[in-house]
Amino acid sequence: MTGFHNVDFLILTFGLVTVPANLTPEYFKAEEWFRSATTNQEKILALERMLSVMPKHKGTDHLKADLRRKLSKLKETAVQKKSSKHVDIFHVPRSGAGQVVLLGTPNCGKSSIVAALTNAKVNVADFPFATAQPVPGMVLFEDVQIQLVDMPPITADYIAPGQVGTYRNCDLIALVIDLSADVQEQLLICLDFLESRSLLIDRETPAYDDQGNALGKRAFCICTKSDIAAAGALEELKDSFKQSLAFMEISAATGAGLEELSSKLFELLGIIRIYAKPPGKPADMTDPFTLPVGSTVMDLAVAIHRQLAEKLKSARIWGTGVYDGQNAQRTHVLNDKDIVELHF
Repeated sequence: MTGFHNVDFLILTFGLVTVPANLTPEYFKAEEWFRSATTNQEKILALERMLSVMPKHKGTDHLKADLRRKLSKLKETAVQKKSSKHVDIFHVPRSGAGQVVLLGTPNCGKSSIVAALTNAKVNVADFPFATAQPVPGMVLFEDVQIQLVDMPPITADYIAPGQVGTYRNCDLIALVIDLSADVQEQLLICLDFLESRSLLIDRETPAYDDQGNALGKRAFCICTKSDIAAAGALEELKDSFKQSLAFMEISAATGAGLEELSSKLFELLGIIRIYAKPPGKPADMTDPFTLPVGSTVMDLAVAIHRQLAEKLKSARIWGTGVYDGQNAQRTHVLNDKDIVELHF
């Protein structure tokens, strides 16, 4: 398949018969992802993506069989490695209401953000590659904790093996761009990393593929060092983006924008807080349940106790769009800071 990236179709030969495969741009994008993958898991995801976007006709039968053989061998290898005592330093267990992972080039200010917003022990330094592995910390927004993960930097020439997996498994990717440096170069490196590995949700990359594997993620941009940035740097960065992303301008040195950043993380995660009220008792207003926006009374019941959820008889709600203690159906859509009393 080498050398076919700039053509509209691939020719497959079966004896004396030549059949056009008519492979799509989505296929070639997945093929590039496969070639750049550094772990078996990423190669598996890329191959599955190649198979899912491949046109289904006789001209692709031979290629499809070849990819399936490669996929089978990789899965066998992955199972063997999983059974051994291999520790993946890039596996970050999820914690809190959501996991946000930082992405950026050397010295862009990722560690400074984590140090300013969390109690994590990060290595803030003026030299590149001071962070060698993920460092998670917890950001507090009002009464909700959000996990923020510092990561090793990426460059145009180097990405740590296994690093992609951390971004694959998070809820939100935060691109960190240093406004005092070359914003165009930083943006190019970050977007190339995301797009070449189908990590960014766009018209071609859905959140999940046909096999249910996580693909594209939502992303936004944190613009650092606003206190020393040249005039117009943020506008230049925004003009360079083809995607519609949210931007947050901050300075870890002066603290400007940090409080707003924690609020933005909560907003972009797309979650709501629900306070559970036991019947006949006050609601617990200190430890809310967090659910995706659009969740229902039944979704809350499942989050509280999956086995008891089917026995849910009724619910009462105090909050948005209802009168205090209003009876609600299982399908009632909840709002942020609603208080809910479930009766099983």
